[in-house]
Amino acid sequence: MRVDDYLYLPRSIASGYEQQQVSRAEPVPFTPLRFPINQSRFALVTTAGIWDTTTDQPFDYAREQREPLWGDPTYRVIPRDFRQERIGAGHLHLNNDDLRADINIALPITRLIELERAREIGSLAPSHYSFMGWQGRGPDGQGNTAAWEQQYAPEVARRMVDEGVHAAVITPT
Repeated sequence: MRVDDYLYLPRSIASGYEQQQVSRAEPVPFTPLRFPINQSRFALVTTAGIWDTTTDQPFDYAREQREPLWGDPTYRVIPRDFRQERIGAGHLHLNNDDLRADINIALPITRLIELERAREIGSLAPSHYSFMGWQGRGPDGQGNTAAWEQQYAPEVARRMVDEGVHAAVITPT
């Protein structure tokens, strides 16, 4: 089955995205896990753009609708005890009904807690992170990822270090 990454976008905008070239850093950065999995603390990171409706503001979807080549670079902290009924979802590039029905699609907190209880992993961190996965390109063809790279990603990395996280499970959308 083919997955249509642009299903929820107008075809005129989707065709422009489909033509864009994506570059990646070479070599791909990789850090081996320093501890056995059953002694490691894990955090979850999703690019589904979800938030806690009781404590957070939504991502800036209105600006993205006005400026389709822009993406909100900020993040939301999702607590370990997050409950399904508190999920906010408004990502413009995927079916938010699925996220609202089961958070584990984007942020498998329940599954990782099960692994923790079974002692398959050492522990699950108290905080997890949600970013807006779409970070578009400006008129010059360059990404608008500077704020993400220089501010928000380093903030999340510091928070993870402060919480003793050894590894992150990243769930892209």
